[in-house]
Amino acid sequence: MTLSIRNQLPGTVTAVHPGEVMALVKIRLDGGQHLTAAITLEASEQLALRPGAAVHALVKSTEVSLATGQVAGLSIRNRLPGTITGLALGSVMAAVKITVDGGELTAAITKEAAADLGLFVGSDVIALIKSTEVSLATA
Repeated sequence: MTLSIRNQLPGTVTAVHPGEVMALVKIRLDGGQHLTAAITLEASEQLALRPGAAVHALVKSTEVSLATGQVAGLSIRNRLPGTITGLALGSVMAAVKITVDGGELTAAITKEAAADLGLFVGSDVIALIKSTEVSLATA
């Protein structure tokens, strides 16, 4: 299966915390960062997720927010530091390519936000991803 989702980060499950309806899945990405995915309990069971299982974390580019520095007082758990390696500005939107340890992410943000943040190729950013926006795939 080929997916339109550009952000596909390989990793290994380190823990699964099942709840009544949802499960929190902790992942160590191949680059060493940690990521949390909140998926349905049914999906976690169907994927047979357990510590040591290989997964790909999938995130739509429209679900990646960017910060130019550390952010306090924010509920978003997934914070991946990286460097901008590509910046394409359209009339309304911008596509931002970010290299993170072990991979690459794309963020689709407004052109206005890119300008307000002063983004440029080579600048450091932190990619912010809500755990509920991370999907998981197994081989």
